[in-house]
Amino acid sequence: MKVMLRRNKAGHLIVYVAKKDLEEEVVNSTETREGTVVTLANGWELEFSDFKFSEDLVLPQTLEAKRL
Repeated sequence: MKVMLRRNKAGHLIVYVAKKDLEEEVVNSTETREGTVVTLANGWELEFSDFKFSEDLVLPQTLEAKRL
C-alpha cells in the first residue's frame, strides 16, 4: 500500500495511509535485512522493503509499505 511520511510540528514522524484515512505517529522503528519495520501508535506494523530511515530523510515522501 502507498503511504506518505512527514514530520508534524513537534518533529515526530507521521505515517498517512490514504486508503484507510489513517494518520498515526511512528513510535518505534527497527532495521532488518529487508528494510525497515515501523510500529505506529495504533499498533500497526508496516514494513518498508529496501529502505533505511535516516535523520537527513527528505520529507514528505510517498513510499510503498506492507502491513504485517
